[in-house]
Amino acid sequence: MNPFVLLILTALVVSSVGFYKYVYFISLGYGFSVSVMGIVLLLLYRSTLTPAAVALCLLLVVYGCRLGGYLLLREIKSASYRSTMKREIKSGDGMKLTPKLAIWLSCAALYACQVSPVLFRLKNGAADGATAWAGIAVTVGGIALESASDLQKSAAKRANPNRFVDTGLFRIVRCPNYLGEVLIWTGIFLSGFGALSGFWQWAAAVCGYVCIVYIMFGGARRLELRQNRNYGDDPAYQRYVKTTPILLPFVPLYSVAKYKWLVG
Repeated sequence: MNPFVLLILTALVVSSVGFYKYVYFISLGYGFSVSVMGIVLLLLYRSTLTPAAVALCLLLVVYGCRLGGYLLLREIKSASYRSTMKREIKSGDGMKLTPKLAIWLSCAALYACQVSPVLFRLKNGAADGATAWAGIAVTVGGIALESASDLQKSAAKRANPNRFVDTGLFRIVRCPNYLGEVLIWTGIFLSGFGALSGFWQWAAAVCGYVCIVYIMFGGARRLELRQNRNYGDDPAYQRYVKTTPILLPFVPLYSVAKYKWLVG
């Protein structure tokens, strides 16, 4: 079987949890799909693994388990989170089977594209090089940033659930967890440089990377709109959003609310 098709099938199996609850297609199904795909790659290419390839596969496993576990714990423990998600994301209760199938298939294909730089490095037997190790370093930094951001936000919300978070990493950008996500997939994409070969391999890798960056900016827009509704009358919030970039540090982009083409 074509290994890329195998990754899609893996993601289809894991993300099928979305048929139980629609949002799981893009939350639990996302995180755990990436994790299982990392394991599949380790098993599929176990006889030809290089140190960098092992590191990349393990990072996929760590990333997916951390994200999926965090989302699952939040889903179980946080009533306010569940309430927010009901307002922000369609429940899908009245959605017909055909569009659900389309979402399921497109999500699985996207997740496989995101992981594809690691797959093609293994498939092509690429040697470890500077770009592979640079990608690993960026991915590790992204996982650390995303993890720390989630922990800081959870702690801040426990201390003051009715206030926006502007402490710790949130002093640098308003969505440091999304920035961490962008860095993770930037590292995975970078790790494919020197290993990707031919139009279709590059097309899959570029598609996965561009789509996840777009989704993160869309997520930042959704968060901004929600915070504007909740805290828009707070002078401290107004000062915060006018002085803290929304996603990219040192880039004076303070709002994406007007960009309706962003969907995340």
